Amino acid sequence: MTCHALALRVPASADPGPVLDAAVRGWWPELPDRWPVLWHDEVPARFAEHRLRAELHRPVTEGGPAFRAVLLRYEDGGAHLVLVAHHALLTPGVLQDIAHVLLGHRPATEVTVPLGCDKPPKGPHRPRIDWATGEEGAGDRTGVVTVPVPAGAPAAALVLARYEHRDPGDGLPAYATVLDEVGPVDPTFSHRLPFQSAPFPLTLVPRGTTVELHHQLRHIDEASARAFARHLTHVHAQLGHRPLAEIELIPHEEAERLLPPPAGIPRPAVPSRIDTAFDARADRHPDAPALTHDGTTTTYGALRERAERLAAGLRAAGVRPGDRVGVRLERGADLVATMLAVLKAGAAYVPMDPAHPEERLDRTARDADVRLVVRDTAPYLGAARTDRPRNRTPRDLTPKDPAYVIHTSGSTGRPKGVVVPHANVLALLDATREDFALTAADTWTFFHSAAFDFSVWEIWGALLTGARLVVVDHWVARSPEDFHALLVRESVTVLSQTPSAFGQLRAVDRGAKEGLSVRLVVLGGEALDTRPLLGWFDRHPEDRCRLVNMYGITETTVHVTAATVTRREALAASRSVGRPLPGWSVSARDERGRPLPTGAAGEIWVGGAGVALGYLGRPELTAERFVNDPYGPGRWYRSGDLGRLRADGSLEHLGRIDSQVKVRGYRIEPDEIRAVLLEDPVVTAAAVVLSGDAFEDAAGVRIDAYVVADGDTGDVRRRAARLLPDHMLPTTVTRVPVLPLTPNGKLDRDRLPAPEKPVSVPAPTGDLVTALTGVWEEILGVPVGPDDNFFELGGNSLYAIRVGTALRERGLPALSMRLLYTHPTVQALSLAMADE
Repeated sequence: MTCHALALRVPASADPGPVLDAAVRGWWPELPDRWPVLWHDEVPARFAEHRLRAELHRPVTEGGPAFRAVLLRYEDGGAHLVLVAHHALLTPGVLQDIAHVLLGHRPATEVTVPLGCDKPPKGPHRPRIDWATGEEGAGDRTGVVTVPVPAGAPAAALVLARYEHRDPGDGLPAYATVLDEVGPVDPTFSHRLPFQSAPFPLTLVPRGTTVELHHQLRHIDEASARAFARHLTHVHAQLGHRPLAEIELIPHEEAERLLPPPAGIPRPAVPSRIDTAFDARADRHPDAPALTHDGTTTTYGALRERAERLAAGLRAAGVRPGDRVGVRLERGADLVATMLAVLKAGAAYVPMDPAHPEERLDRTARDADVRLVVRDTAPYLGAARTDRPRNRTPRDLTPKDPAYVIHTSGSTGRPKGVVVPHANVLALLDATREDFALTAADTWTFFHSAAFDFSVWEIWGALLTGARLVVVDHWVARSPEDFHALLVRESVTVLSQTPSAFGQLRAVDRGAKEGLSVRLVVLGGEALDTRPLLGWFDRHPEDRCRLVNMYGITETTVHVTAATVTRREALAASRSVGRPLPGWSVSARDERGRPLPTGAAGEIWVGGAGVALGYLGRPELTAERFVNDPYGPGRWYRSGDLGRLRADGSLEHLGRIDSQVKVRGYRIEPDEIRAVLLEDPVVTAAAVVLSGDAFEDAAGVRIDAYVVADGDTGDVRRRAARLLPDHMLPTTVTRVPVLPLTPNGKLDRDRLPAPEKPVSVPAPTGDLVTALTGVWEEILGVPVGPDDNFFELGGNSLYAIRVGTALRERGLPALSMRLLYTHPTVQALSLAMADE
């Protein structure tokens, strides 16, 4: 129960004891258990201040007297009368009236002293204050900082809004309050303590020309409270003199101190390119295994020889240094050899996933202005002259040349091509090689699409460290059982996965008889929920398998930070993505690029070795997102991600600032989907909304489209599928007469109708058909008819895996992912499974 206290100077000869005894008998004649007595204490002069403070902060016994009265007499003369009471029994104003009675200023008969009339403010039960670090074991202890400003509410609201990256018009958060009335100001009292333990984690008490900042130490540590006080003072001084948007949270000098030190960019002794670094490996160990695919292993020497023949063929086809070459091949040895060949020809490769729609691939090729697209290696191998020197790489190429262009989702409907130079990839390997103990003894997997930048880490991480790269076929990647068997068979030691894919692999691993050889798991591409990892640690102890969560962006070369996840982090449900890699820098900034204090949420800026050259053919967007630091040297990428830096230098990723999201590891702009829908001739207006929590259940994320149309919308989704890959295709397309808007003219999501669901169609009889229908309805959450397409009902690759798992658990025939993709209806799939 919260207590409050006051103290007043009295002469050393004063003795208010008799007045107190008479007064309380008159106020509460029938409540003798509430009658206090006056305690006396003789205090040495050197302990006077300490003893007074201790008495002001000592709570009264719950259920005892209504208040405590103590007379402190000091040996050098003078005394203090200290009164302490529960808020629930006596208000601060009533306690002041009691003090005046004891001083003889007013007769007791003129003072009304009700009990149980005060209801002190109550803070949230378990507040989360991300910008501060609470002190473990602090209990109810409260710290107090005095701030030299006359009023606290406006400045405090602005400071906390900046800390939390929200609108200051929303007022104070639930964990903070400003107490405007803690009892009338009375100069009689030398000390007034409105509460011994602050009722809110952060409570501001105006004191005339100052504000007292009372903070619960279990939530807000002393250093964070003092930093808040500094920022409150700085902001208050600017109020009324600057527009809100121009008000600085912290002084310029403090902002400069918060900047990370210049990144120590790791560089090899001799700057190198991807192709020359690979050649150095091949020169030293030409017979070492480089790549395994479908049971066939290619050595480093053979892979280099094939890449050089392809490079000669590309040059014969007109490819010149500085060109861009589309690579549209299935995962395999030829894909890797072709990428290497493009680099040897002095060009940059543009990966094009064959699984993407034809029209989207055509747009990618046009956007990148490719010299040519490699769909088959045979013509280029045939065009190569066998009498050419072994290595024809042009001599004037440098590590700063573009190595690849990977396209990410764009809000205009046009994907953005990110141009990354060779040096960035080499820097990434140099930054992780020692920490991750990457050696030629490792075996990696090439699991991800070449159009997804995780593949850059997988392919070159393996080949530039002398390791063996195992290619994972498209269909094996979609079957956790087959993938697990591949990991066992090939003794894979380094595994890279999105958390979504890793969750499916863990489910298979739990029941597997054969153990894995994996010693390093790198997770990235989307938010990681650490809680389900406890089961993995049971089978794969931390001293045998290291699990690393990495935050990264295509524009900053795959990875930016790394955090080793242990059982401790899993138990704490940690969302930290760790510290920056050597050579990389991260900073949290406000909307004007100003550094934010530790713990405050803002846009993540990334600098250092991984920053890409920019967006291909998009100078305005490049200038907007790749910026020079207004507070110091260096070029930074404005990520559009929200995050905060901790005192230990680690980063917490808090999601996107804009509408961009990640779905199963892929970065998606809802506006790109909307732009594609608006290209449909019948669509006049469109909106795209996402539902579900990617952090809790990546498979459950839904993309729902709403359209206003002049004609039949039955084929809108099918037409969108010509341009959008599966992970971007809306689950539903719902027709509405008009898009509901807020008074500010923005889409009013709350007034959108529920997405249209397929109408249930009676399923044909048959045990397998019935079982399939039941499993689909359970997983998809919609009625399923015999001819309904699994993927048009909202299915995706993760749901497909769950279908296979559910069938296996029910003792039904095994389901291959290829079969589901090629026979996506209950009717067709049941017949195909029966024939197998």
